[in-house]
Amino acid sequence: MPLDLSALPLDAIAAVFVASALAIGYAGTKLAGVADQLADRTGMGEIIAGALFVGASTSLPGAITSMVTAAQGYPGLAIGNALGGLTAQTAFLAIADLAYRRANLEHAAASVTGLTQGTLLVSLLTVPLLAANAPPITILGVHPASIILLVSYGFGLRLLAQIKDDPMWSPVQTKETQAEIDPEEEAGVDRESTASLWRRFGIHGGVTALAGYVIGEASVALVDKTALSEAAIGTVFAAVSNSLPELVTAIAAVRRGAVNLAVGDIVGGNSFEVLFLAAADILYREGSIYHVFTTENVFTAVLAILMTGILLLGMLRRERYNVAGIGFESAIVLVLYAGSVVLVFA
Repeated sequence: MPLDLSALPLDAIAAVFVASALAIGYAGTKLAGVADQLADRTGMGEIIAGALFVGASTSLPGAITSMVTAAQGYPGLAIGNALGGLTAQTAFLAIADLAYRRANLEHAAASVTGLTQGTLLVSLLTVPLLAANAPPITILGVHPASIILLVSYGFGLRLLAQIKDDPMWSPVQTKETQAEIDPEEEAGVDRESTASLWRRFGIHGGVTALAGYVIGEASVALVDKTALSEAAIGTVFAAVSNSLPELVTAIAAVRRGAVNLAVGDIVGGNSFEVLFLAAADILYREGSIYHVFTTENVFTAVLAILMTGILLLGMLRRERYNVAGIGFESAIVLVLYAGSVVLVFA
């Protein structure tokens, strides 16, 4: 049963939206510490942990938002939320670069798994764009591209695990390069049981999922109550609200030196967010969701590819210091994102 907020006054809808965003930011942030410890318990590296635990779990509210809005016949909100989250979170990584003072984040966090994640993200993003320009074929109401996305993501995670276990090359180690850290070797960290960690993980994940549902319903109400388009509300407001955990956890991670976890959180989470489109396509019952892409949606998807490509170039170039203490690539990413927000509303 949908939560109909349209009967509420606009200021009440806005208050519900903000409260849900704060809940996502708080509970999503709590997931980071739990995920970091679970990464150590399960023998995963920080990059893999960022993709599987932090990246996917903190993306949960965004997934719920896209699914709820697609099921209610608001594909513009669903698509905008999914694609807008990609650009917002990539910009958040550039903001996290400001919090890391030892060197540019692209230099310190360069790793073969991080580069693989970015390449996987770019590859996944091309699938919806191809589907949007292909014949509107569906199987039981679902476009084949959605199946391709799900299978490709699973293959990508398997590839990441293989590369971590048997890398064929690695970046040159420098004094600014941050190795993966073991959170349980840090002073003052209690040896909490694995079962307790999973329990806390589930609780915080449940809170973010519920808040993501409310964000979706509030976004629908805002579309009905205001003159703003689905693309604007989804790409900016819903996407940024659902992405707050990524911002907070990335900054917290780099401040304590876990730069690989920060990159894994953002880039791995972005790869997971592409799957929002597949989930939305399954729940959207009026045909293929890819064939209701607007020019704004295509623009945002291409921008996400460009921003990811710039980030990958920064990790390959590995410049130690540059503009305002952050990488030149991070500065470009911030400018691109700011410009995209202006264009969406213009």
